[in-house]
Amino acid sequence: MIHIPLWKTLLTIGACLLGIVFVSPNFFTHKQLEKFPSWFPKNQVVLGLDLQGGAHLLLEVDFEAALKDQLHNLTDVVRSTLRKERIGYTGLSLKKDFVAFTLRDPSDREKATSLLTKADKEIEISSTPEGEMTLRFNEATLNEKKKSALTQSIEIVRRRVDEMGTAEPSIQRQGEDRILVQLPGLQDPTRIKNLLGKTAKLQFRFVDSSVAAEPGKMIPGVDILPSQEEHNGVPLNYFAVKKAVILSGENLIYAQPAFDPQFNRPIVEFAFDSIGAKKFGEATTNNVGKRFAIILDDKVICAPNINEPILGGKGSISGIGDVQEAQDLALLMRAGALPVPLKVLEERTVGPGLGADSIASGEFATVIGILLVVTFMFIAYSFFGLIANIAVIFNLILLFAALSVTHATLTLPGIAGIALTIGMAVDANVLINERIKEELRHGRKMLSAIDAGYSRAMTTITDSNLTTLIGVSILYYFGTGPTRGFAVTTALGILISMFTAIILTKQIVAWWIQWKRPTRLPI
Repeated sequence: MIHIPLWKTLLTIGACLLGIVFVSPNFFTHKQLEKFPSWFPKNQVVLGLDLQGGAHLLLEVDFEAALKDQLHNLTDVVRSTLRKERIGYTGLSLKKDFVAFTLRDPSDREKATSLLTKADKEIEISSTPEGEMTLRFNEATLNEKKKSALTQSIEIVRRRVDEMGTAEPSIQRQGEDRILVQLPGLQDPTRIKNLLGKTAKLQFRFVDSSVAAEPGKMIPGVDILPSQEEHNGVPLNYFAVKKAVILSGENLIYAQPAFDPQFNRPIVEFAFDSIGAKKFGEATTNNVGKRFAIILDDKVICAPNINEPILGGKGSISGIGDVQEAQDLALLMRAGALPVPLKVLEERTVGPGLGADSIASGEFATVIGILLVVTFMFIAYSFFGLIANIAVIFNLILLFAALSVTHATLTLPGIAGIALTIGMAVDANVLINERIKEELRHGRKMLSAIDAGYSRAMTTITDSNLTTLIGVSILYYFGTGPTRGFAVTTALGILISMFTAIILTKQIVAWWIQWKRPTRLPI
């Protein structure tokens, strides 16, 4: 008699029953699942972009624009530091990757170098005896800034996509400076492209009413910015805005679209954190009667008057075109600003028709594969082949249950991985059955041959599956997108087949022997 401990029998039955329960939501629609009890699992296998259609965007991080902003800030540091110490200079200008200026008195070189090094420890300073000085960021700092900018950009993109409510988006780094965004089920990528393309750099700055806002005019300490409202691509207005920032979007904790009850127009209500509320309260208290501009990506959304101190850290933005614009603005404010601009390099829309064709082809290939394997196993091993076929069925049930529980995304290569694991799932049973046959030929008795078949085939089964797992692990580590989908389904199939082909089939054989008590094996 084949002895299997009770705990192992219960564990095997429990695993199979749980597999049936967790795979069952895939046979119901979302509306039907809503009627089920709350305790019933409702996770389904998620179809990838290539199966249900959607949007594909490849974004590039514009590090040059980010470096330009950093150098602009460095220019302000140079200006304020040298003026404070009354060190004369001329020709302060921004070049491609450095800041340059000339000292009026070349003897101030050492003093200027010391002061600027203390002001910013991440820069390298070089000078000539004539007093010409250049400042640039060192290589280590630039590499760190690039790495940090890419990581932050991925996180901000993820927040913006999540705010839209897109189901199961795929957002991942690609290469040194690119981000791949795949949004299954989204057929119109225009809105998401616009949202991801905006830096969403939000600032609150005072308007300088003493200066005429003429486009292209260069004024120290003042920026001439266009309004967000445009007609035929031309801004309707321009504003002279002081460079000093009162507050930025970093202090925001709340932003939601709403309606102005007085004029019934869309607005965006916002609130600052305690630090932001204090700064905003002090700024508005000391500047009653003046105007401040709310600026998004160097465009003035609105520039209201400060009629009274704005305390409590709450306010609203008006002058918004429609409800959709209000929702998008609130979304951008909540998600935060990108550290660097993003450029859309590639944009594709995968239609659902392609997905339907892919699913049909995958289903057909999988069904044909199952039928061929089942037929072969039954012809080759009779009753023991039937047991192996039961194991294959439970292999599929447990595999789809695992994909459902983990909410994994199933792609077309993933379906190929499933079709491959069907053949691999019976590989262990082939080894076991052949080993049992060999033991019977050597004169072993029935029960001894079965026990020896399972125990002696384990080494070969483990070795073959382990080498395959190593291969798919490398695919997963170095691969992206669909390649990883193939690796995941293949790895899950291999691990589950170890359970179904060895533990489950041995349990079925033990039950059959207890029930039938055969005198010979039908193998």
